[in-house]
Amino acid sequence: MTRIDFYILDRPASDARLLFACRLAEKAVEQNHEVLINAASEPESIRLDELLWTFSQGSFLPHRLLGTAGNAEEGEHVLIGCGQEPDDSHTDVLINLALAVPPFFSRFERVAEVVGSEEENKSAGRERFRYYRDRGYELQTHQV
Repeated sequence: MTRIDFYILDRPASDARLLFACRLAEKAVEQNHEVLINAASEPESIRLDELLWTFSQGSFLPHRLLGTAGNAEEGEHVLIGCGQEPDDSHTDVLINLALAVPPFFSRFERVAEVVGSEEENKSAGRERFRYYRDRGYELQTHQV
């Protein structure tokens, strides 16, 4: 069964959720996992694409946006999507930044739900928590 962790952020900074997603992706890749970051919108996915180049000095995670031409290349451990279902190569870790539960979440070994400090984000996070809990998933919560 998919392991689901909620990361509750207490910083209201505009890019806090995105930067946290970058750090989570980096940690997962260091542990040899394939990652899909599910952005809340197309502009957010483009911003993530930019941040993965610059979020940490001296660090770069090979990645690409879903829907761009070609298949995943060797060493491309991170895909960024916006509601698109990934191919079968990236089913280790799903980092969800969207306000809704992605319909394909159960394909992943682990789901990381990143909940920002804004009221809309917290409210949507509570809805996702109930969704998973009502379906019998064991949930972990981490205050960040």
